[in-house]
Amino acid sequence: QVQLVESGGGLVQAGGSLRLSCAASGRTFSSYAMGWFRQAPGKEREFVAVRGWSGGSTMYSDSVKGRFTISRDNTKNTVYLQMNSLKPEDTAVYYCMAGGTPGQPLRLLLNPNEYDYWGQGTQVTVSS
Repeated sequence: QVQLVESGGGLVQAGGSLRLSCAASGRTFSSYAMGWFRQAPGKEREFVAVRGWSGGSTMYSDSVKGRFTISRDNTKNTVYLQMNSLKPEDTAVYYCMAGGTPGQPLRLLLNPNEYDYWGQGTQVTVSS
């Protein structure tokens, strides 16, 4: 069992930055791919970024590529999402998710159904 707790959300002006953190419990953190998804009111949950198990493999949605960076620290059981040049359309609840099978192609992890665990979410609001 893995528990995920997100933090770092808040209100920021357009063009600003935030760093989200997701702390995971359990000793098997490194055996999961870690992803960030977001959900805006009235919309479906949307893939943002994923980072593979222990290597540097990452994928980003086109809407955040070049602005967001996902990283993980397996010694701290924590995954981060650095968000720069924020836009009002980035406003959403951001969820940290853990799942996948080691070696699985990252492109399959764009689907939230591939994940086994997720946190309670943290609100990010970007004002114009």
